[in-house]
Formats: sequence, structure tokens, C-alpha cells
Amino acid sequence: MIGSHETATSTARSAPATAWAVAPQHAEYDVVVVGGGPSGATAATDLARKGRSVLLIDRAGRIKPCGGAVPPALIREFEIPDALLVAHVTSARMVSPSNQEVDMPIEDGYVGMVDRDVFDEWLRERARACGAERVTGTFDRIDRGADGVAVVHFRTKGDDSSAPTHTVRARAVIGADGAQSVVARTALPDVAPAPYVYAYHEIVRSPVGADAANAPKFDPARCDVYYQGKLSPDFYGWVFPHGETTSIGTGTALRGFSLRNATSALRDAAGLGGALTVRREGAPIPMKPMKRWDNQRDVLLAGDAAGVVAPASGEGIYYAMVGGRFAADAVQAFLETGRASELAGARKRFMKAHGKVFWVLGIMQKFWYSSDRRRERFVSICRDKDVQKLTWESYMNKKLTRKKPMAHVRIFFKDLAHLLGLVRA
Repeated sequence: MIGSHETATSTARSAPATAWAVAPQHAEYDVVVVGGGPSGATAATDLARKGRSVLLIDRAGRIKPCGGAVPPALIREFEIPDALLVAHVTSARMVSPSNQEVDMPIEDGYVGMVDRDVFDEWLRERARACGAERVTGTFDRIDRGADGVAVVHFRTKGDDSSAPTHTVRARAVIGADGAQSVVARTALPDVAPAPYVYAYHEIVRSPVGADAANAPKFDPARCDVYYQGKLSPDFYGWVFPHGETTSIGTGTALRGFSLRNATSALRDAAGLGGALTVRREGAPIPMKPMKRWDNQRDVLLAGDAAGVVAPASGEGIYYAMVGGRFAADAVQAFLETGRASELAGARKRFMKAHGKVFWVLGIMQKFWYSSDRRRERFVSICRDKDVQKLTWESYMNKKLTRKKPMAHVRIFFKDLAHLLGLVRA
């Protein structure tokens, strides 16, 4: 209830009892996928559909802190049923350091919102239904058999080092075990990890009925984004509605900055300070694709493990699933030909399709998020209808739109004027 700053205990909705095995059913697989988030589950699904024997290893009870936005392109490309969407967002509100508000309505469309515990579990179950085997476990390491084939070690009862360890042989391994990937550290020790921000959010009960009157700024069909240095010195804060619940959080790469205090301040600013807290979560979010995703032998990274979260926006679900699909295709080509060079195709395809977007967003984050003065100007730019239209078209369809070239020209000169300080924020 609004006004009763109470905390409710909550865990991820448990998987069906038949979905998890306590030990692998076979001694050898074509592919072992480590990590059952959107990227790993997508890779497992695609490879199982291709007829490959797949073992999907995922830790129990893990829910990634995430705004949960899924654009129409994701819904179409990955056949996501409408029943998984807990809200349909039709606009965004940008809030500047001086609390100026800019609304950006979506014309003729919406952005879907999902709850990651339910969404990720559905993806894992789809993989299982397609033929992948699921195991609850924690990845430990990769060794080599006498014939050079990868031997994957994992535990099936938590992180306790005394827990039973299982081993399976794998012709290929996909590491989709998130930022600070253990698979990456094990198999690609010579590749520098991706830089990251640490994200933290609190899931609260959305205000309804009489409680809604105490939260007049809250709109169940609008995502609010706060560009304020006091909430994040180098990222942003968010209030994203999820139907019955709402995600409120922020992130930063600055060590020592209190995300909990910033989130508490954001809750108060949004009128949700007294909302019932369902759960709290935090995790590192990578901000740049790694230079190499494979060990040039038989291991390939995907999703957050490969660093495919968009800079500036922090969007990761779509790019994780695309990365998982490209990883599956690359591994399939590797298994068919025996050429380890095929594994590099996943990164090449991803960067060809999305590298330019990541580059633009990276520059945008580095420049516009560097001070409140620049954040104020950035939010001011968002008032422009050309900016709004082209932004939504690119986001919704996951392509840099080439429509209306004169609109791009106008935006260029408006941006230049802001950069030079020729217009007021």
C-alpha cells in the first residue's frame, strides 16, 4: 500500500517440477549452453530445432534487474505471445535535472513490458519443448579430454564447493552466463572484459485505486526516464510500469555511488516512496561488446557475456536474443564443417547489424550524460518532433531509419546548435 513502506519477501516463480533434472541424462552433447537467460535460452531453442543435442545449464532463483521493455521487432522475430506482456507502454517521459518534463508519445504502436522471472522461464521451457535438456546447476570450469574435446564441469546443488560435481563432454560450448562471465574468464582469459555499469532496482506494487491519488505522476502506460546527476552521475534512473508491479532503479559505473539511496530518492520523486516493495535486485550491466567472442576452438560467448547491451539506453533483451540466435547459427556452422573460424561469424554478424547503433549510443552516453548542464540540453532536444519520430522508428524496428533524409539534416543542425550552446535548454 502507498504510505506503508513495507517490504514483502519474494522469490522467482519456481520452474515446473518436470523441467529440471538433477543430473544430465547423457555423457556427451553437441552443445552445452551455460546460462538460461534470453540469450542462452534462444541459442538452446534454435540449436535444438536444428536437431542438435543440447544441454542448458542455468542457476536457480536468478532474476536479472531489468526494465523489461521489449520492442515490436523482438516480439515479431522471436514469436513472443501477447500473454507474456504485462503492460503496453505508449509513451516515454524524459525528466531533466531541473525537473523539466518532455513527453514522447509512440504513434501507432507500443512497447511491450515483461517480468523477467516469467519471461525467462517461458524461454527456457520453450527450449526444453524443442528438445533441449534442462539442468539446474552452477558452471565450474572446462577441461579437455585426451581427444581434446571440451569437458564441462558444473555443480547441481548451489555454489557450495562441496556440492556434487557433474561432467559432460561437449563438441561446442556457448557461454551465456551474464556479465562477468565465468565461461569467458575460463575459456577466453586473454580477452579484456567489457566495461559495465552496476544496475540496481526495486520492484514495487503499482498504485491502484485510492493509492493512485497519492502518486499523480505515475502512468501505467508510460516509462519515465530521469536524467539527473543526483540519481546517476553517468547513466539514468527509470520508473517502468509492469502492470501489477513497477521497476524503479538506476545505474552507474562510478564506484562508491549509493544506488540504493538514489533509488530511494527516485521513488520519492515519482510519488512511490511508500509503495510496497516486492524485491530488490542488482547486477553489472556491460556497456560495450567484447573484442572477441570465441576461443578460436569450440567456445562462444553470447548475450551479456559478450557485452551486447546497448550503451546510453541499457537495452539488453533484444540484443541478447539476437546474439543468442547468431551464436546458434555460428555453432551450427562449426559443427557442420569442423572449422573453428565459423564461430567468429556470430560477432561479425552482430556488429554488421547493430555495431553502428552501439557506436552512436556510446558517443551519446559519453557526451550527453557527462554533466547536468548537458543532460538538460539533451532532454530539451527530445522535445523536437523529428527527434521523437526517428527515435521511436529506430527503437521499435531496431534499424537506423533511412526515411525522411531532411529530418536527419534538421536534427543534425539542431544538435549542433545545442552542442555550441546557441539555444536555451
